[in-house]
Amino acid sequence: MTTTELPAHLRGHLAPVPDEITATDLPVEGAIPAELTGRYFRNGPNPLPGEVTPHWFVGHGMLHGIRLREGRAEWYRNRWVRTKALAGKQMVNPETGAIDYSVGVANTHVVPHAGRIMALVESSFPHLVTPELDTIGTCDFEGRLTTAMTAHPKIDPVTGDLHFFGYGFAPPFVTYHRVDAQGQLVTSAEIEVPGPTMMHDFAITDRHAVFLDLPITFRMELAGRRGMPFSWDEGYGARIGVMPLATPGRVTWFDVDPCYVFHVGNAHTDAQGRVVLDGARYAPADVVAMWEGDDGPTDAAGPAAGAAATGAARLHRWVLDPATGSVFESVLDERPVEFPTVDDDRVGREARYRYAVSQTPGRSAIVKFDADHGSVAVHDLGTDTIGGEAVFVPSSAPGRAEDDGWLLTITTRRDASASQLLVLDATDVGGAPVAAVTLPRGVPAGFHGSWIDDAELGEQ
Repeated sequence: MTTTELPAHLRGHLAPVPDEITATDLPVEGAIPAELTGRYFRNGPNPLPGEVTPHWFVGHGMLHGIRLREGRAEWYRNRWVRTKALAGKQMVNPETGAIDYSVGVANTHVVPHAGRIMALVESSFPHLVTPELDTIGTCDFEGRLTTAMTAHPKIDPVTGDLHFFGYGFAPPFVTYHRVDAQGQLVTSAEIEVPGPTMMHDFAITDRHAVFLDLPITFRMELAGRRGMPFSWDEGYGARIGVMPLATPGRVTWFDVDPCYVFHVGNAHTDAQGRVVLDGARYAPADVVAMWEGDDGPTDAAGPAAGAAATGAARLHRWVLDPATGSVFESVLDERPVEFPTVDDDRVGREARYRYAVSQTPGRSAIVKFDADHGSVAVHDLGTDTIGGEAVFVPSSAPGRAEDDGWLLTITTRRDASASQLLVLDATDVGGAPVAAVTLPRGVPAGFHGSWIDDAELGEQ
């Protein structure tokens, strides 16, 4: 198969790399702030050489890491997560139908918590890796975890608890879990939903968990075919659930306009007890256009038919009032966005700023939304470069402002010829990068990552 015959998710800036490398003393333009002492890890799908995967979402997980210390970029390395799937094992037993959650591609996120570094995909247990990106193995929290784990857990910045959920194809379709700050799984509770919804993300506040029960659902007839075994389900409905953390499993549901949300920006409980949720919302026509464009099922439902569809999400807000049952929805900004992020110290709390990637025809940018002023700052990457998720790293200054820190993002040329780690001043996103680290290869555009400060690992 020639390069031009390959699926879109295996070409250009998405093209997988064929091997693992290590490079040291990376070239730096500008000056890396001395406070940035740690590792930036990013995950994404990377099929093995010669492997033609049917969808971008299913390639084997590969971690890319950059070590920063004392103003230097000490190393870059990339490693496949050594999963059972990489070794050829199947998750579903073809004879019994039993699911082995220790099998997964671990290709979506990488998150530190309680001294562990977890590579995540929403269909399996987490995989533990070392600070040097070697794979340790799967983690089921000493046998307490019996479902898959979302790739988008949330860490409460005050308690240190890790909140997450798992979804599946058979009842219980969704299960909520909480891991305490010491790394022990202490709570699990079923979240009742009517069917096998694809719940990719969720949110927390200081007192709630917020679940997205939306109309992309599992379809058995698509399993084993090209793409993903999910599609738009016109009859499923759309709703958001609010669960008090004090009463796991007890959820109040709010019907909302049909849509899909891959990624939330943040949530908080306001002074009136209402839950305010921000996320990157796809209208029905847009999610179907995006799903088909990402090599999804070609027979996805038809809300796109006869409708103008861009395949893009917009930053959206839902205000949910448990006291009255009312819902208020609004568009915060019309520009196309994905991968919204927030200062980790503001997770579940009111936050002024959101950061995201914006892709418009022919251009890519990192954007910063100011909720107080309704304004947007833009770091334009031009026509030949694709930006990745922007991860906020706070300054250590006492009493710092919310945006006092930096944004880290890996950018890749559209032809995959080169990549950089950009360090942007979060107070001046539209300005020139503080530093740009030239990576030793083109890094395929991927999914999600984390900054892991040395202090999190007990390193000096």
